[in-house]
Amino acid sequence: MEHQKEALRRIISTLASKNEELHHFLESVDNTVAGLQEESCKVMSELEEELEKLSSALKERGAELGDIINKEKQRKEAELERQLLEGRFALLSCEELLEFANQTLSVTNEEEFFTAAKQIKERVTMAPAFRLTTRPMVSENMSQYTVDFSTERAGLQRLYFLPVPGSPEIDTSRCAVRDNAITVAWQPIGETAEDGGPIEHYELEYRKTNCDNLLRVRGACWEKICDIRNTQMAESRVRRERFAGESYTVLGDQDMNKGCYYWELRPLDDWKSLSVGVAYRGNLGRFDQLGKSAGSWCLFASQWLQSSLAAKHNNRAKALDWQLPRRIGIYCDYDHGDLLFVDVDRLCLLHSFKTKFVQPLVPAFTVWCGSITIATGLQVPSFMGTFLETHRTPSQ
Repeated sequence: MEHQKEALRRIISTLASKNEELHHFLESVDNTVAGLQEESCKVMSELEEELEKLSSALKERGAELGDIINKEKQRKEAELERQLLEGRFALLSCEELLEFANQTLSVTNEEEFFTAAKQIKERVTMAPAFRLTTRPMVSENMSQYTVDFSTERAGLQRLYFLPVPGSPEIDTSRCAVRDNAITVAWQPIGETAEDGGPIEHYELEYRKTNCDNLLRVRGACWEKICDIRNTQMAESRVRRERFAGESYTVLGDQDMNKGCYYWELRPLDDWKSLSVGVAYRGNLGRFDQLGKSAGSWCLFASQWLQSSLAAKHNNRAKALDWQLPRRIGIYCDYDHGDLLFVDVDRLCLLHSFKTKFVQPLVPAFTVWCGSITIATGLQVPSFMGTFLETHRTPSQ
């Protein structure tokens, strides 16, 4: 009986695993269908946009070529119109002279005849008809503007989609997890036509998975980073929580009783005053201020009336001559009694406490006005080693 039950339990376990696998599969198919619809709309929109650009370019170039033809036509028309005016004037002058000559033939008085004949000769010499070119100055031929777009038309008929570049290979030697960031590096296959054409940019898709297998975390969707121009990408894995304060002290929910810890605080644009540090869990109430007792240590920053920065412990404060940091890193080594506050952006040590912790600690902060974000679950950055080597002396 027990043997059959054990076999049945194995079958149930197998079915449960297969059931979860099928759920993930169906969810993946649903996501693929949704992604397919989205990508289809995207590429269709891009196709219509490119065709519109092509059509606009053809219309623009056609208008330019048509303008050239119209200008040449207008030039020739103006030249021919000028010749028409000159020809009509010459014809009128010639007709008048011809009529005058015919009338002269009927003159019987010899003296009048010679006078008229002399006038006719002089007028013929100066007549526009004998100085006018009797050939059109321009031709109606416009063959120099003949077009043949058969090559371009054949090129248009060959329009097709861009070749897909070959998938890059992950370069594991350049991938790293360091200072709370994951760097993924890759190597392009090639940039020739056989390899799919030149590569303009990359897209990186990633999602969270369980540590021990490739099944993805429930509810975790694919995230995408677009338009990457380099062959590597660093993405922070920091978990941030946002807080807005009303003069309440917030204590962390995880005790620190051994080892090293690191977290970061970032004031938002609306912040006015804040404190951040550590405290013994049982020694600080909700409305107690950090740094007022022997069981709490903190860094205090304010920009109410003027900027100020101070380290506080046991109701004593030490003014610090530093600019107000935009990102504060807090490092706590419980075993060695080290508490360091670091300006992460400028990589400078703001202040360090050296003491001996005798009770479990919790992270603590207070926001008097404004908002902050807290980044937790961080690895101890590599630059902390430098500060620990040079700042092991006690300070109050």
